Amino acid sequence: MTFSSFALDSTLLQAITESAYDEPTEIQKQSIPLILAKHDLMARAQTGTGKTAAFALPIIQKILLAQPCKPMLRALVLAPTRELAQQVHQSFCHYGQFTSVVTGIAYGGVSTKKQIIELKTGVDILIATPGRLLDLLRTESVSLASIDTLVFDEADRMLDMGFKDEIDQITQCLPKDKQTLLFSATFADDIYKMSKKILVNPKMVEIDDKNKAADDVEQLVYGVDADRKRELTSFLIGSNNWKQVLVFTRTKQCADDLAKEMTKDGVKSLAIHGDKSQGARDKALQELKEGKIRALIATDVAARGIDIKGLSHVINYELPYNAEDYVHRIGRTARAGNSGMAVSLVSPGEEWLLTAIEELLDISLLQQWLPGYEPDLTKVAKKESRPINKKKARQNALGKSGKAKPNGNRERRRR
Repeated sequence: MTFSSFALDSTLLQAITESAYDEPTEIQKQSIPLILAKHDLMARAQTGTGKTAAFALPIIQKILLAQPCKPMLRALVLAPTRELAQQVHQSFCHYGQFTSVVTGIAYGGVSTKKQIIELKTGVDILIATPGRLLDLLRTESVSLASIDTLVFDEADRMLDMGFKDEIDQITQCLPKDKQTLLFSATFADDIYKMSKKILVNPKMVEIDDKNKAADDVEQLVYGVDADRKRELTSFLIGSNNWKQVLVFTRTKQCADDLAKEMTKDGVKSLAIHGDKSQGARDKALQELKEGKIRALIATDVAARGIDIKGLSHVINYELPYNAEDYVHRIGRTARAGNSGMAVSLVSPGEEWLLTAIEELLDISLLQQWLPGYEPDLTKVAKKESRPINKKKARQNALGKSGKAKPNGNRERRRR
C-alpha cells in the first residue's frame, strides 16, 4: 500500500514524498480511511509509529475538499504539553506546506498577544494545550463554533496531568455535530470512560498489544544505591561516549540538582520541567539536538512530546510512580524504525516500582549489577520498602504539596 491509495490531494502527496516516506505505517493504514469516512475514532499505538500523520493528513485533506474561500477554524487538536503541541504543529505545517491551509498554535508559558493576532488573521487548524485554549475562550479571542473535527492527542497523558475539568469545559464550547478522534499510546480504564462521553459509535484501531513497549528498545535494569545513581549515570554516558541522552527524574528539584552535578562530572547537562520558561525549554532541547549538551534531564510532564531524531538512549534515573509513564519514557527512543536502549536505575527498596512495570508489560526485567556499582544490600531504605499512596506519589513527582490550595494545580495544567 502507498499513500496514493488514500486518494489524497497531490499537494499532500508531494509533501509526503519530500519526507521520504516509503509507505504508510500500520496506524496510518487503518486510521486514515476511517477518518476520511468521517467516523469517530479511538486509536492506540506505540509512540513513534506515525500517529500524528494518521490524523493530520486526513484533516488537511478534508479541509482541501471543502474548498474554503478564506481560513475558518475547522479543526482543533488538543495536546497535553507545549512540546507536543509544537511537534504536532510542525507536522501539520510540513504536510500542508504546498496547500493554502493555515495551522495555528496556542500554548501557555508565553504571551497571548502573538497567538491572538494569528487567530484574528485566520487559521483552519488550531493546535492547543487545554489551559491556554481556555484562556483564549474566556477572553473571547477564539470561537469554536465552526469546529467539525476534534482531536485528543496523547489522551492518556492529558487525563493523568489533571485536565479532565478543562476538557469538560472545552467540549461544552464545541458543536455537537462533529467528528472526534482520540489518539493515545496506552488505553487505561479512565480513557474508556472518557471515550463513552465524547465519542459517537467510534471505530477502534489497536495496532499492538495493550501497553506494549517498542520491540526495538533494549531494556536494561541496574541495581545501584540511591546515593550513587548520579555517579553511575555520568559513568554510563561518559564511558560509552553517548552523545544524546534523555534522563528522566520524578521531581523538578531532582532534575535541577542532577543537571548541575552531572555537568560537574564533565557531562554537560540541562534540565527541563514545568517551572522552566518556554524559552529555556526550547533552548535546552535545541542544544541537545545540536550536540552542545550531552544529557537532557526531564520530568514526565515536560518530556511528553519531545521528539529527537535518532535519540538512542533513555535513562530512568528514577522509575515513575505511574507504570504507564515508563512506556512513554522509553518510547522517546527507537522512533521511526530506529533501535534504542532504555536503562533503568533501581535502588534497594524501589523494586515495587519495577514490579508494577513488569506487570503492566507482562515481561520480566532482570536486574544487573555493574562492577564497581553494586548496591549495599545492608542499607535498604525503610521509607521506600513499600508502595506509598499513588495519589500522593504523583503529587510529589509534580512538586506539589499535599497542603496546596485548591487552585494550586492551575499553573501546572496550563503547561
